[in-house]
Amino acid sequence: MKVACVGGGPAGLYLSILLKLRDPSHDITVHERNAEGTTYGWGVTYWRGLLDQLRAHDLETARAVEASSVRWNEGVAHVRDLTTRRPGDEGHGIGRHRLLEILAGRARSLGVRLEFGSTISPDDLPAADLVVAGDGVHSALRTRHADHFGTRIDSGRNRYLWLGTSKAFDAFTFAFVETDHGWIWCYGYGFGPDAGTCVVECAPRTWTGLGLDRAPEADGLALLEKLFASILDGHPLIGRPSADGSAQWLAFRTVTNRTWHRGNVVLIGDAAHTTHYSIGAGTTLALEDAIALAGALHERPALPEALAHYERERRAALLSLQSAARHSALWYENLPRYIDLPPQQMFALLGQRHSPLLPYVPPQLYYRIDRAAGQLEGLRRLKRWLGPKVARTVQSRAARR
Repeated sequence: MKVACVGGGPAGLYLSILLKLRDPSHDITVHERNAEGTTYGWGVTYWRGLLDQLRAHDLETARAVEASSVRWNEGVAHVRDLTTRRPGDEGHGIGRHRLLEILAGRARSLGVRLEFGSTISPDDLPAADLVVAGDGVHSALRTRHADHFGTRIDSGRNRYLWLGTSKAFDAFTFAFVETDHGWIWCYGYGFGPDAGTCVVECAPRTWTGLGLDRAPEADGLALLEKLFASILDGHPLIGRPSADGSAQWLAFRTVTNRTWHRGNVVLIGDAAHTTHYSIGAGTTLALEDAIALAGALHERPALPEALAHYERERRAALLSLQSAARHSALWYENLPRYIDLPPQQMFALLGQRHSPLLPYVPPQLYYRIDRAAGQLEGLRRLKRWLGPKVARTVQSRAARR
C-alpha cells in the first residue's frame, strides 16, 4: 500500500511506524510543512496507560519515550496563600520536540520517507492509496471538504496562553491567583530536568482588565511572572511571540466531525477531534488513533471497510473523554462557584471536574456525597478483603473514636 501522511505530528509519525512494522513493503511518506526540528508547544503529558499501549505495539519506541520522560504522582494546588497537596495517578511529561525526534528517528530506521518543508494542497493531493490528514486543528485537508466531514468548531469562553519555563515542577501544579479584575490561574508540569510547561488561563474580563489583550509579549510575561512568583521560584516564563511581537493568547477550539473519511482521505488526531487541554489527553488520543487505524488497515484489506471500522472504534472510545473534557472546561469557566470553598474541598472538586452532575449540585453537597460514596466503597472493599464480620468490628471501633 502507498500511504501519504500529511502532517508530521505524533499521529502521522506513529502510524507510519506501525504500518511499516506490520508490513515493510508499505510505501509511506510523511509530509511536514515545517522544517525539521521546529515545532510549537513545550511539554506534553500522558499517563501510564499510554506507555503500556506503546510497549505492546513497539517496544523500542516505548523505551525511548519512557527514558526521555519525567514522572509525578502528586498534585499541588495553590489558592491565594494556601497550599494543598494530594496523591494522584502516575503522570508523565515529555518535551514535544523530543517526542517528535524519537518518532521521526524510529520511522526513518524502518524505511519511512520524511519530507520536511513539504506543503500539501488539498486540491493537489499526493498520488497514494491512502492519504492521512494529520495536519492538526486547522487542517487544510479537512477544511476544503468541511461540508462532507460535517465539521463543527466551538470556541471556549476563556483565554489561555501556552508558555515554557526553566522551573522543573515536581508535581502537577495548579496555582490560582486573585487580582482586582478576577481570577487567573496556571497549570504547571515538568518535562525535563530543567524544563516545565505553564498554561495560563483566565476569563475574558480578567484578560482585558489586566491589559493582557494588548500588552507586548515581554510586558505580559513580566506581569505573569509577578503573579505566579510563588510557584516559579525566580524562574522565567518563556513565550513564543507572533510576528508582530504580541503574545499568542487563544480561545480553545473544540473540533468535531460527522464523519472522518472521504474516499481515500482519512482524518486523524486533532484534525478529527480535539479535547480541552485541561484533561491532558491530546497526544494520547493522537497516538491511539494511529494504533486503531493501523490495526483496521491490517485486519480489513478493503479500504472503505477499514476506514469505517477505524471511525466506529475511535468514536466509541472518545465519547467518555469528550464529555469529561467539556465538563472540565466548564468547571474552569465557572471557577467562582468553587474557588471560595475550603482548600481541601476545592481541590477535591477540582479532581471531580469531569463529572456531568457537578454543575447541577451545590458544591459543598457534592463534596459530602462524594466523600460518603468513597467511604462506602472503602467499606465494600474492606468486606471483600476481611469478611463482613471483621469489617463491621473495624467500622464500629472507628466510629467510637
